[in-house]
Amino acid sequence: MREKILSYIEHNSRIDLEDLAMMLGTEQAMIVNELEAMENEHIICGYPTLINWDKASVEKVSALIEVRVTPQRGMGFDKVAERIYNYPEVDAVYLISGSYDFMVSIEGHTLREVADFVSAKLSPLDSVLSTQTNFVLKKYKDHGIIMAEKHVDEREKVSL
Repeated sequence: MREKILSYIEHNSRIDLEDLAMMLGTEQAMIVNELEAMENEHIICGYPTLINWDKASVEKVSALIEVRVTPQRGMGFDKVAERIYNYPEVDAVYLISGSYDFMVSIEGHTLREVADFVSAKLSPLDSVLSTQTNFVLKKYKDHGIIMAEKHVDEREKVSL
């Protein structure tokens, strides 16, 4: 039952709980109890809203920063990740495979703001060996939601 609830709310966290109970063939009280239990167990960590900032006419700069680090003895990558994710500018930190150890996602108002974060806060950390900053130029799909406008074919139909 939990997997079914999670599957529904992952794509629509605003679904009416009565409707969800009806779709799953159970009581609304059971859905409420399961959601509360999963929140307490940190299976459900939040209900963020996905915003297309380009449409909102708000200047935002997103960057994905690849970070190579030296893991700390006895703590591995966890302690380094904690130092990075505690910065308020950081949206996400992922331990990744490949030539870098972490992928750090941040947002700023300007390129300079992102650059200042990397040069003044991230790069000087003792365990950080190197970084590579990639700026997001356009989002086509984010969290499973298509962000790009669908292309409309404006050609006229011609028949012979």
